[in-house]
Amino acid sequence: MINEPLDGLYFEWLYRQVADPNLADPSLTYWKLFKVLFETEFQWFIPHDDNRLLDGKELRVEFLHDQHLEAEATAEWTEIGCSMLELMIGLARRLSFEAERQPFYWFWVMAKNVGIQQYSDDWRLPVNRIKTILDKVINREYEPTGRGGFFPLKNPKRDQRQVELWYQLSAYVLELD
Repeated sequence: MINEPLDGLYFEWLYRQVADPNLADPSLTYWKLFKVLFETEFQWFIPHDDNRLLDGKELRVEFLHDQHLEAEATAEWTEIGCSMLELMIGLARRLSFEAERQPFYWFWVMAKNVGIQQYSDDWRLPVNRIKTILDKVINREYEPTGRGGFFPLKNPKRDQRQVELWYQLSAYVLELD
């Protein structure tokens, strides 16, 4: 990010969307993991996945409004790329709307699906391993079923590496029924 004081407030706000910042037990906090997610930019190359990028960026607008900080933000701050943390929270909110349950639940389902849910703050964080996992998700280097990505399917109709995230999410929700 660009505006360091705003970034810090925003990072804490994002954390509160899907985790409890008041917990003191490091086995129940994820600040280090979230920092890696926050510092990793989501790149899209499947048509229409840029819409998921926009979902993530909308979180900034909501944050500024919630915190009454509209005047503090610059156009540059609101227009920079979308982090993996923003992407995942945006997707979790979409899932919450499509399949009930709260966004924090869906965030942690996605974290489990890609294999990062266990990295609480009491771990010596394997940053390179997490970055490798995130790179595989970004570059669609998971299985054709979606296994290794956010939305693994039991019976996919198409290679999920070629399907936009919205349709992966929708197929995942349908399989839950």
